[in-house]
Amino acid sequence: MVDIKRYNAPSNTVTRDIEKFTAPTGNIYESVMIISKRANQIAAELKQELSKKLEEFSSISDNLEEVFENREQIEMSKYYEKLPKAGLLATQEFLEGKIYFRKAESSK
Repeated sequence: MVDIKRYNAPSNTVTRDIEKFTAPTGNIYESVMIISKRANQIAAELKQELSKKLEEFSSISDNLEEVFENREQIEMSKYYEKLPKAGLLATQEFLEGKIYFRKAESSK
């Protein structure tokens, strides 16, 4: 379960200093790859969490009118839409040093 409250990530785009991204790895491309992989993990966790919560509202005999009338489900979906995107959360984790990563040993 992703605890969004522990993040202080902005919900919009922010100009970043490229030096801060290259410092931990020494290579901007490695840093971006690490952030990308973590963003995929966060997105999968959020999707799974939302799916579990939305399953509570689904029933076998749902018809089209009932789906549109379920206000709680709509509010929950709106809440998840307003959250910062997974890429922003992963970037914040990376800059704060909260992501563990290691380089694969090269076999030469």
